[in-house]
Amino acid sequence: MYTPTPLASHPDEVRIISKRFGHGAQNIDRYIELGGYKAARKALEMQPDDIINEVKASGLRGRGGAGFATGMKWSFIPKQSEAPKYILINGDESEPATCKDRLLVEYDPHAIIEGVIIAGLAVGAKLGFIYLRGEYRYLLEIMEKAVADAYVKGFLGNSIFGSGREFNILTHTGAGAYEVGEESALMESLEGKRGLPRLKPPFPAIKGLYGGPTVINNVETIATVPPIILNGGKWYVSFGPNEKNGGTRLTCLTGHFNKPGVYELPLGYPSKKMIYEVGGGIPNGRKLKALVPGGSSTFLLNQEEAESATMDYDWFARRGEFLGSGGVVAIDDQTCMVKVALRIMKFYQHESCGWCIPCREGTDWLKKTLTRFHDGGGVNKDIDQMLYLANNMAGRTFCALGDAAAFPTISIVKKWRQEFEEHLDGKPCPFEPVSREMAIA
Repeated sequence: MYTPTPLASHPDEVRIISKRFGHGAQNIDRYIELGGYKAARKALEMQPDDIINEVKASGLRGRGGAGFATGMKWSFIPKQSEAPKYILINGDESEPATCKDRLLVEYDPHAIIEGVIIAGLAVGAKLGFIYLRGEYRYLLEIMEKAVADAYVKGFLGNSIFGSGREFNILTHTGAGAYEVGEESALMESLEGKRGLPRLKPPFPAIKGLYGGPTVINNVETIATVPPIILNGGKWYVSFGPNEKNGGTRLTCLTGHFNKPGVYELPLGYPSKKMIYEVGGGIPNGRKLKALVPGGSSTFLLNQEEAESATMDYDWFARRGEFLGSGGVVAIDDQTCMVKVALRIMKFYQHESCGWCIPCREGTDWLKKTLTRFHDGGGVNKDIDQMLYLANNMAGRTFCALGDAAAFPTISIVKKWRQEFEEHLDGKPCPFEPVSREMAIA
């Protein structure tokens, strides 16, 4: 039986794409009553370049993690193309700790559909795909019903909104592979092949799905487009600190927070306030040791960094890091950071597609070394060896999975090296002495 996901809230939230959560917007009539599909009707009256320029003016950047400017990405699609153009929505939300796209599908599926229609009008595409994560199969019914209802209303089909212009949407689910979150692997999967990354160039904007120019956007990104078209790019960008960090984003607070949940916060929001006010601080009076700022692929922050950060692209870019996908994890001072590194590496070793050697072999060696290390079998040279392995994975793989595995490892080993040293020479894990004794027995 379907049970809606509980919703969190905080007074500092700026509800733009979450404003319909909990208001029955899965129903198309309710969505229309709440102002839905006005933006698509408005876009039908606009020139394609005007739609793209409005999105450019909004400062909207991809919310899936890469942070590329959405309007700029749309402008790369050639105006004339012999091959059909496509819109592909990446709903393969597999980054550990990130769970925001799920809520958009669950509570506001028509916002996604409306965004896809607008993107299609902007670049001259007639067909869009919404690709959902394999484990989100239980949400497929919600999305499929929303698409079917849009067809019944005439919002999709051969003459959308009675305009004489054609646009169709198909839904699809993956088989549950993290790798297909990468855009070229996503296209391979949708085409019925194994989800392996493609060599680039050519990039999807020139030769993408089925060889045609393709826009690929994240679910949250595309759901943000309707309010931008309706209210204007300048309106949206005003919620962030500057034109490169416009608007809001859904932030998923998980781990050791007193008030975990998904909150819509403006970009540039102080991380310290996010941790201790929005997230309610750390349970049981414990202190914050580390913060995962944007999903498991990001560089971890120590307490001082976490309490001085602002949650925008610029703050992280100045450090050579990145904001990530919105999955924020608090880690308290009773947690073993060696085990955190091991847990992250187990995931990436399992999810590596094996296509390229640095990722396939690197994740496996790191997992084995971290396992031995945490079990008390590590030696001093292992610490630098892990850094060496991780540094030789970063930037040397076909897709970003190698980077995703390397970045958290590098940051953990560098910032919490003392904890690795405390595991040396057969010493039990200082944070899990009881479980260590049981393991030996």
